[in-house]
Amino acid sequence: MQSVREIAEAIVAREGGYVNDPDDPGGATKHGVTLGTLRRLGRDLDGDGRVTEADVKALTPDQAVEIFIEHYYRRPRIDALPEPLRPSVFDMYVNAGANAVKILQRLLRDMRIEIAVDGIIGPQTIAAAARAQQAAPEHFADAYGIARRNWYYRLADRRPRSRKYARARDGGKGGWIRRAEEFISPRYHLSEAEHRERVASWG
Repeated sequence: MQSVREIAEAIVAREGGYVNDPDDPGGATKHGVTLGTLRRLGRDLDGDGRVTEADVKALTPDQAVEIFIEHYYRRPRIDALPEPLRPSVFDMYVNAGANAVKILQRLLRDMRIEIAVDGIIGPQTIAAAARAQQAAPEHFADAYGIARRNWYYRLADRRPRSRKYARARDGGKGGWIRRAEEFISPRYHLSEAEHRERVASWG
């Protein structure tokens, strides 16, 4: 099993360098860390008394790893979830914040475990996830990854400007879908034909 640092380093590598895509609500981002995150944490990296895009550009991979481990893994209590689930939830938390937890909570409800969908990993969610892992030890992490993939598709259904993240220019799988499937067993990956059928209504 990967260590939390190895998972965080893989997230940083996956996120890449500085971008400021007008279609991305996160705005200026580097290594997956947004300007909003740096402002929330008060990280004035260039020491000019303000947290601006210049601080995003100054962010190093190691600094991003430390931010992710502390603020996207330990503080949200992802470390309290079943071990097989942690890499995908952690990666999704970096990508979509508390939605990562809501996806888990909705999955637990689908498994007929009554739980609040509040985006918070508290005692109720920890106990419910442990129960689900025990009930389906070979499938629970895959079920989460599939639910995550479906969340990306539904988000792109609702928000046309985000479709470029779910569907590549050639019509194949976009970054969001490939990212989700990194945490799903290959037997549950969508074929290219299945993916194209799923996105066909986007035109």
